[in-house]
Amino acid sequence: MTGDDETDPADRRSSHGAPAVGSTIRDRFETHEVFQRIIVAADEEATTSDRELFFSGLAAGFAITVTFLLYASLTASTGGDPVLSALLYPLGFVYIVLGGYQLYTENTLPPVVLVLERLASVPRLLRIWGIVLLGNFAGGTIGGVVLATTGVLSPDAAVAATDIARKGIETSFGALFFKACFAGLIVAGVVWLDYAARETISRFVVVYVAFLAIPFGNLFHVVVSFTEVVYLVTAGQAALFDSLVGFVLPVLLGNTVGGVLLVTVVNYFQTTAERRELARGRTADRQLSTRDWLFGRSDDSYISGDDD
Repeated sequence: MTGDDETDPADRRSSHGAPAVGSTIRDRFETHEVFQRIIVAADEEATTSDRELFFSGLAAGFAITVTFLLYASLTASTGGDPVLSALLYPLGFVYIVLGGYQLYTENTLPPVVLVLERLASVPRLLRIWGIVLLGNFAGGTIGGVVLATTGVLSPDAAVAATDIARKGIETSFGALFFKACFAGLIVAGVVWLDYAARETISRFVVVYVAFLAIPFGNLFHVVVSFTEVVYLVTAGQAALFDSLVGFVLPVLLGNTVGGVLLVTVVNYFQTTAERRELARGRTADRQLSTRDWLFGRSDDSYISGDDD
């Protein structure tokens, strides 16, 4: 027997030094595994009561106040430096993502996956979105009023907060929409990466860096924008209706479109049909009919995995 024949197969290597036999185990989730984790999380979310969704959204909306507060305060203390003033902008989002609160722009991914899989109806998706958005706006309202009336902001920070909010109001509808589309892509991407991460520190880094891109890119997030509007209206420096229609609405539409596009174009369809079947597990036999999927029924707008 030659020396080559006596070599352990596990030790054989190619001409480039890589193992010639065996398999490589990646220290990360495969695409279909991330997809499966999102389905499981969305399944839990879809069975959450309206009350829980609302109050989780309320907590998230109030947490966004921290983002606005720190952004305005650092803008004032750093003389408006575009980099230094944004360094603590992601903090509110870190609380939300790591704390598991419900934020509207995050809800453009997991529930949409259920709808694409025909496990939840379109009306149910809209209901989840509506409840979470209402909770976010309620929390943002509380935060905006507190910032405008309690002296939490220093005089310089209050001026900076006004300037930040006015910048959005003075931006055109079209520009707001497309800037918000990119922000929606970022947020939905954070959700996907969050489910792909294995450790808390990895999740923190992903969330921090991604949301730092929003102020760096002069982009807009709908809950932050709404909080800014409430601040201006409470301070008597803006009209509510005009600000909602001209500022919050285009940002809301842009965030939604950007988030949904990331799901449908980038993430959902990059998962091949074979891998989607693997990720679905036993869900294939509990899909909604076309009629129930599009229009929903009070008794059949969602088929939980517990129904098998």
